[in-house]
Amino acid sequence: MSTTSTPTLNPVRTITVEVWSDIACPWCYIGKRRFAAALAAFPHRAHVDVVWRSYQLSPDTPRGPGRPEAEALAELKGLPPEQVQRMFAHVTAVAADEGLAYDFDSVLAFNSYDAHRLTHLARELGGSQLAERTIEALFSAHFERGADLGVDDALVAVAREAGFARAGHDDAAVAAFLAGDAQSDSVDADVAAARELGVTGVPFFVVDRRYAVSGAQPAEVFAQLLDAGWREANPLQVLTGDPSAATCTDDSCAI
Repeated sequence: MSTTSTPTLNPVRTITVEVWSDIACPWCYIGKRRFAAALAAFPHRAHVDVVWRSYQLSPDTPRGPGRPEAEALAELKGLPPEQVQRMFAHVTAVAADEGLAYDFDSVLAFNSYDAHRLTHLARELGGSQLAERTIEALFSAHFERGADLGVDDALVAVAREAGFARAGHDDAAVAAFLAGDAQSDSVDADVAAARELGVTGVPFFVVDRRYAVSGAQPAEVFAQLLDAGWREANPLQVLTGDPSAATCTDDSCAI
């Protein structure tokens, strides 16, 4: 009695998308929305792990309360106020197309180091879902509501909004975390990894450390990035069968 065996396909591999970004970067929030649109339409999205990595555009910004973004940018870049306002108007219009309501009249420049520590704590406590909610809440608080994220109270409010309490960290626990230096090693490791990869600007998206795109690309580009990473991790397996089996190779197929 003969038996036939059923071929076994390799298990599906999850791909990892690492995103280097800075809460203080307006294009990072726009890029996040565009990437989210691509991911939502990706047929294998259940097998994609998104990891947010820390990057600081202005690490020398003083810690503590922020100051008006227009003032800080004009000083940093040596730009006249009129040019700064034109830049703000342009990015605000682009953000609006992604459903974001930037309000640069209230945006405050701040040192984002502690905000990055908070995102790492979020991933430790609640995995990628809590980290995602925390990143979203930080971006919205900064660009849409003018929260001063250089102040611990504002970061505690963001953690509350993101749902830290459900992960066992109430306001007092988050405040105690911010008063220390926990997760500093994680932030520093992300910055060092960015340096090793040659990242010079954000947002920067990397799939399995093999494929990357830089900038707030259109959703179509992010779709191509996801597809390339997926095909690399999960190549199509063609099973060997009867080599004499009939096939059609062009429109002149013989019957």
